[in-house]
Amino acid sequence: MSDLLLVNANVITMNPAFPRAKIIRIRNGEIASVSADDTPSLRKCTSSKNEVIDCQGKTVVPGFIDPHCHLLSYAYSFVTLDVGPRNVSSISDIQNLVRKASQELPPGTWIKGRGYDEFYLAEKRHPTRWDLDAASPAHPVRITHRSGHAQLLNSLALERVGISDETGDPPDGLIDRNITSGEPTGLLYGMDTTIARFVSATQNNLVEEGIRLAGRALAAQGITSIHDCSSRNDPSRLDLFRAWQQRGYLPQRVSMVLGWEAFQKIQERQGTTRGDDLVRIAGVKIIIHEITGQLSPSQSELNEMVLQIHQAGYQAVLHAIEVKPIMAACTAIEHALKVSPAAAHRHRIEHCSVCPPALAKRLASARIMVVTQPAFVYYNGERYLRTVPKGDLKHLYPVSTLMRHGVKVAGSSDFPVVPPNPLIGIYAAVTRRAENGEYILPKERITPLEALSLFTNNAASATCTETTRGSISPGKLADLAILSGDPTSLPEEAIKDIQVDMTIINGQVIWERG
Repeated sequence: MSDLLLVNANVITMNPAFPRAKIIRIRNGEIASVSADDTPSLRKCTSSKNEVIDCQGKTVVPGFIDPHCHLLSYAYSFVTLDVGPRNVSSISDIQNLVRKASQELPPGTWIKGRGYDEFYLAEKRHPTRWDLDAASPAHPVRITHRSGHAQLLNSLALERVGISDETGDPPDGLIDRNITSGEPTGLLYGMDTTIARFVSATQNNLVEEGIRLAGRALAAQGITSIHDCSSRNDPSRLDLFRAWQQRGYLPQRVSMVLGWEAFQKIQERQGTTRGDDLVRIAGVKIIIHEITGQLSPSQSELNEMVLQIHQAGYQAVLHAIEVKPIMAACTAIEHALKVSPAAAHRHRIEHCSVCPPALAKRLASARIMVVTQPAFVYYNGERYLRTVPKGDLKHLYPVSTLMRHGVKVAGSSDFPVVPPNPLIGIYAAVTRRAENGEYILPKERITPLEALSLFTNNAASATCTETTRGSISPGKLADLAILSGDPTSLPEEAIKDIQVDMTIINGQVIWERG
C-alpha cells in the first residue's frame, strides 16, 4: 500500500517538541513521519509512487475532537422541526411550523421539534401547551428547549405521557403550572428521560438519514472524534454506533458515556467490552442540579456514586453548571480520591459555567478536568449579559481563570445546543465576543494556540485518547483537518470565517469542500 503524503502544508502539530512542519507522511492509517524540511524531502516524496495531496500552503491541524455532545439529538435535528433562533422569531412562527407538519402527518402521529429559546422570541416567554394546541390539537407535539433540559408538550402529548392536573412533580424534575389554576402549562424541566420513554420512536430509516446527515455535517467542520455524553447511553448504543459506522453513515470515531443505571447493570455482569479505537465506552455521566431547589443527587449519594465509578476504573463525567453543584462534584471526587488515591485519574466536570477563582484552585488541586463550551459565549452572549445575575456573570465560562490556576480545560459545543463548528469555539475563546458584537468578560480571553488546544490535545486528554489523537506525531492516528487559514496567525475577527477544506480520518479523505 502506498503512503499518503501531505506536502506544501502549514502544519500546526500541537506537539511542543516539534510545533511546526511542512510534510506529513501517512501509512496504514497512522502518522508515519512529520518533516519541516520541505525542498529535498518534497522532491523525494513526489518522485515516488506515493499518493500526494498538495496543501498549497494551507493549514493542517489535528482532527478536531468534540468531547461533549449528543449525537442522536443532533441527528434528530436534521429530520425534525427546527424552531431555533435562526429559524423562528416568535411563537407564531413555531405555530406555523407545527401546523404545516400536522397537515403532512396522520392524526395521532408525534410532531417533534427542538431548539426554541424564549429570550429570542418576540413574546419573550416560553410557549405553552395551549399555543401548541392552537396549531395542532390532533397530534401529540413535543418541542425541546435549546438547552436540552426543558420540554414543551401540547395537551395531547401531556395526556399520552400521563401528566394531568393531579400529577405531582417527579423527584428530579419540575412541572410548570399556571399560577392561578395550577394546570400544567406544558413546560417540563429535567424530565427528558421520562418523556422519551413515552414518545414513539421515529422510524429507523428516518433516524439513519439523520445520522448520515449528521456525520457529513461533522466532517465538514473537521470533526474526527466525538464524545457522546447522553445520560441515557447503555452498551446497546455502542452496538448502534458501530453499525452506523459499518454502514458508512458515521465516519467519526465515537467515545460514549454510560448513564448511571447502565453502569450499575454492567457492573453486575462480567466481560462487558469497552470497545476499540472506533467506538468505545469512556466514562459514566451524572447530572448534578438544583431544579427542585435541592441538590440532586444529595452529597452523600453523589459521593457513593462517584466512588463506585472511580473504583471500577471508569471516568466520572459530572454535569455541573452553577457553583453549588460544581462544589458538590468536587467534594465527591475528592472523597473518591481519599478512599482510593489515583494520581492519574481523569474525572471531569462538564460545563463548569460559573466558577470563581477559589473554586478553580480547588479543581486544580484535585486534578479535575473541565470540559466547557466557549461557543456559548458567542451564541448566547447577548442573553447572558441581560439575564445572568451580576454575581455570576463576573465568573461566567472563565476559561482563562481555570487555565491560569492549573486546570486542564477542553472545549466542546454540546451540539445540538449550538452548532458544532470548533472554529466558532476557538474564536469565542480568543475574543470573548458574542454574535451581536458585545464582549463578555474580555479578561477571560486566551491565545489562539491555547484555544486550538481546547479542541485538539486537551480534548484528547479529556477523552483519555491522548496516546492516539490530539496532535500530529509519528504513531498517532492519521485524523486531520485542512483549513483555509491559520487560526494562530490571522486577525482575531477572521478566525470565525476560516473554513475546513478537507477532513481525513484514518488516512482516508472522508470530506472535501467541493
